[in-house]
Formats: sequence, structure tokens, C-alpha cells
Amino acid sequence: MQKTTVTQPVRSIDLHVHTDYSDGTLSPAQVVEYSIAQGLAAIAITDHDSVEAIPPALAAAVGRSVEVIPGIELSADDQGREIHILGLLIEWRSPLLQERLAALRAARRARILEMISRLNRRGIALNADDVLQLSSGDASLGRLHVARALCCRGIVGSIPEAFTRFIGSKGPCYVPHAAFSAQEAIALVRAVDGIPVLAHPGISLCDELISQMVVDGLRGIEIMHSEHSVQAQLRYTDIARAQGLLFSGGSDCHGTGKGAPRIGSVRVPYEYLEAMKRAKETGCRLHAP
Repeated sequence: MQKTTVTQPVRSIDLHVHTDYSDGTLSPAQVVEYSIAQGLAAIAITDHDSVEAIPPALAAAVGRSVEVIPGIELSADDQGREIHILGLLIEWRSPLLQERLAALRAARRARILEMISRLNRRGIALNADDVLQLSSGDASLGRLHVARALCCRGIVGSIPEAFTRFIGSKGPCYVPHAAFSAQEAIALVRAVDGIPVLAHPGISLCDELISQMVVDGLRGIEIMHSEHSVQAQLRYTDIARAQGLLFSGGSDCHGTGKGAPRIGSVRVPYEYLEAMKRAKETGCRLHAP
């Protein structure tokens, strides 16, 4: 009699998800529900400069089939380029983190107000309330809020058009982030016992800076991303192995802010998360198998 082999289902995760506490459009509870519907085993809540969505997301996941990983996404500037550092498995209740994030959110608000001012000087009738009404409470404001407001007012026809014409990094109304280096972002994540991960390097295009970031304490790199080509994924897999970095990946879901919700569009192996948990326990840099 031929022996039947039972194949265990592959457990998939998403380690890069935003909520309406930053520039996403889904509430924490909606993110959890959507993740369950997509059959994910775990998601990381990684709002920009905010951890306020973590408690409601954890509460929504109690007794459910998805694990919520506390995370953050920090925006940094190095040599004139915007670099994003994810902090995964962070101790999100840390007073140090709360204090630093409050300052970063204040700087974000000032940045957005300056963008609105620059739009006004170009004859674009947009005010702060147009943008603020698209955020949730003390949400961490970002350019996507401005882009959505421009769409709502009929000034542009799409989110990409808003970035191309006005607020993209080469746009006339772009305002850089307040001075906060990748080294500082990495140090902050490590100070709260998290795993610092370079987000979407295929978008940031900062490959020549990765070695220094590793010296500064970077422990992982986002290989899988919704905007990474197959070639980019292979490239960053090779870089991760060469640098001894952990593998990470995620959809970078912003709800409907960038089209349809991306949760589940990138099927990241659960083994990546397991390797991160081992690395956190041992304090060593390990790459995923």
C-alpha cells in the first residue's frame, strides 16, 4: 500500500502593515479582520512614528487566529535620502520610546503644515483641516494624508499624481523630514529591545549605505515587499546573506490609501519571524534559513 504524505500548510505573515493611526485607512480592528480573511498567521503593526494602534490591534486579535507583532516605522534622512527603519518585536510601552515618538510626531505635523503652506503659495486652496480630518485622533501625519486631501478636493485625480506634481521628493512642495539619521533610528529600536530592519531598500536605493548601517546595529532587511521586483528580491537576499542579516518582508499595506488593501499580497514565510524571535532572545544577528 502506498503511503500518503500529509503536507502541512505554509504559514504566511506580513511584517509591514499601517493603520489609520498613521497614514493607513483601516482601523486596527479592520486590519486584524482583513489579515484573518487572508489566512495570515501573524502581522506586524508598523505605523509611522506611532505605537498607538498596537493596543487595539492586540485586543482585536485575542482568541483569534492571527498573532499581532508590535512594531514601528521610523523615517530617517541620510545624505539627503529618505530611509525607513522598521522596528519589530519592540517593547512598545517604553517611556523612552513614547517620549521620542511624541517629538517625532510633532515634527511630522510641522512638516505637513509647511507643505500645505507651500501648496497655498502656488495657488492650491488646501487648508490644515482638509488634511487633519483624514487622520485618526493624534495620528502620525504623513504625505499620504496630504495626497488624499488633494484628491478629495479634486485638485489631483490620483494619489500618484499628487506625489508627482507636488509632494514627491522632487516636487515643488516637498519638505524633508526633520534631522533624524538612520543611525539614530537604529539606536532607538535597539534601545527598546527591537529588531531594526531596513524597509523597502529597492525603493530607498541606499545599497551603498547598508554596510555602515550594519556597523550601526542594523539586524535585518526587508527582502520581500509589494514594490520589489523578483530581481530586487534576489539582490537583497544576497546582500542579507553577505551581511549576516535577518530576512524580513511585508506588504506595506496602507488600506485603500494606495489602491486596494495589500495585506496578504506578499506571502512572507513564518520562519522569518521565528528567526527574529530567536535573535531577540539570544541578542545575536541570525539570518533566516
